[in-house]
Amino acid sequence: MGTPEFAVPSLERLVDAGYPVVGVITATDKLGGRGGKQLLESPVKQAAIRLGIPVLQPRNLKSPEFQGELRALSADLQIVVAFRMLPEAVWNMPPLGTFNLHGSLLPKYRGAAPINWAVIRGEEETGATTFFIRHEIDTGDVLLQCRIPIGENDTAGDVHDRMMVEGADLVLQTVQLIEGGDYKLRQQDDALATSAPKLNREMARIDFDQPVGEVHNFIRGLSPWPAAWTTLEDKQLKLIRTRVEKGDHDLAPGTIRTDDKSYLRVAAPGGFLVVEELQLAGRRRMHTEEFLRGTELPVDTHLGQ
Repeated sequence: MGTPEFAVPSLERLVDAGYPVVGVITATDKLGGRGGKQLLESPVKQAAIRLGIPVLQPRNLKSPEFQGELRALSADLQIVVAFRMLPEAVWNMPPLGTFNLHGSLLPKYRGAAPINWAVIRGEEETGATTFFIRHEIDTGDVLLQCRIPIGENDTAGDVHDRMMVEGADLVLQTVQLIEGGDYKLRQQDDALATSAPKLNREMARIDFDQPVGEVHNFIRGLSPWPAAWTTLEDKQLKLIRTRVEKGDHDLAPGTIRTDDKSYLRVAAPGGFLVVEELQLAGRRRMHTEEFLRGTELPVDTHLGQ
């Protein structure tokens, strides 16, 4: 059970290892593309069709029709990677249970956006966890975990791409563990739990009054989506990649310093954000040098005003 690109390597690894995947459950097709008139299939559906695996696309996971189709597949085990919350009648159906791959070292960062929040909080390490699904979200007993480092300039997208591959390996190892039947479950300690709530565009506005390192973490934690943003002369400006240049200065937060050719720095308490990639409203994403070739910035331009 899965929908986005993140879930595709897990499906492929299981098939490559010879496991008989009897069905794939994924999101319904959605209208999108240019003009919003093209019917788009999920990456997982596309992979399942390529691999010759039957696909179910229920609108309602509680419907008797869907649950009947699911039961008819006679799966021994269900695996969830980036899907929806399941009703108990679904996750409790197979004899070996249902496990989920979650993008954090549970119980840290329970919720919809664990990779993003780990980066926003300045973590130097995160990981992936497989656990048996239970009633409360992301609280089930842990099967396996793997650790993934986070570099000081890694974006959430960078970590996502590494975790997509390492998570697929963890899914395969977990299936092998369950198949062998000789494993011990570990209960999560709720006292150590932290949350990773869903992201939205409204919460992505940059506050340059925060320490420069925190602003940098905020920007990279929201890259590539929904992308941290500010304003430049009343236009929305998204900052996609930055790095920190520490040092004392007396500039107001949000003040731009640039040579109009190769660099663009933004002042914040404790130093500057060196902008490497950005996107102005109505234009595509581009590197700073390309942006400066087509944009004239007045002296002492401030972002966010």
